[in-house]
Amino acid sequence: MFTITVRDHLMVAHSFSGEVFGPAQRLHGATFLVDATFRRATLDDDNIVVDIGLATQELGAVVGDLNYRNLDDEPAFKGINTSTEFLAKVIADRLAERVHAGALGEGARGLSGLQVTLHESHVAWASYERDL
Repeated sequence: MFTITVRDHLMVAHSFSGEVFGPAQRLHGATFLVDATFRRATLDDDNIVVDIGLATQELGAVVGDLNYRNLDDEPAFKGINTSTEFLAKVIADRLAERVHAGALGEGARGLSGLQVTLHESHVAWASYERDL
């Protein structure tokens, strides 16, 4: 399996409901390093997984829609604990929509899947992996 990974970062504010979250039930900020890994079994006609420039651009666009926002105020997340795991899925699903819409080029139609990892710190991160 071949892969390429592109990286961006995301800064949000949010709060959580539930005792398991302890002090994070209060409004707080979070900064995530975001990695998007694209995979395919064989390289395309240009011998690449996907155009790295387009992958970087589209990850930036997806992250940009969330960046510097209080997620508690976003209608799409009303009443939802926007955990690291949940946000990894949101970003992966939004990237998948862009792949299917052709935003990453025709070669991207051969992608078999992608994984999004959000790094909360140097010792903790969460990922979501999905097929395309």
